[in-house]
Amino acid sequence: MTGSMNMQLSIADESSVSWSEYASIPSAFEVRSELALGFRENGLAGVSLRECAVSEPWLKDYDALEGGPLGWSLRFDTKHWGRLVATADGQRVGGAVVVHDQPNIDMLEGRADLSLVWDLRVAPAWRGRGVGRRLFAAAELWARERGCRELKVETQNVNVAACRFYASAGCRLGVVNRSAYPQLPDEVQLVWFKKL
Repeated sequence: MTGSMNMQLSIADESSVSWSEYASIPSAFEVRSELALGFRENGLAGVSLRECAVSEPWLKDYDALEGGPLGWSLRFDTKHWGRLVATADGQRVGGAVVVHDQPNIDMLEGRADLSLVWDLRVAPAWRGRGVGRRLFAAAELWARERGCRELKVETQNVNVAACRFYASAGCRLGVVNRSAYPQLPDEVQLVWFKKL
């Protein structure tokens, strides 16, 4: 991508964009390492996370789970969800979905002052180039504009890049749940929070 570093990146709230357009940016990534949990004194003395290589790399594709973006509108009322789109020279290079004040979304805990980053994705060729950081900042602004005091985001221990990203963006790890995914017993839910 010679010269693409000079492209103008813009972020816009395009809540009218179709879910199929949004899904045109893939969410899949190769899992080469994971964060292994350690428990000191059975957890009484703390929990540690240590990055370790997986025995064989594999592909994680969030869009393959429950229909991805195309299935969200079938399961939820998404008309008030924020759909942030990153473009560079007219080309879609990333997106984020932010949810607020939706009583049927358990992750929002029934709180009016909490927003949830439901999804954040960057086109593979654009990863590591600041697109995710700009999208996350736009999600923070979106939440603040709705009176939220905190932003929440979920990921898993197999998404080490996302965990490092959220930590570097000022989020704190608030929940470690080894039992969150019965269908994926080897994955651990990690929930991050950021004060706004």
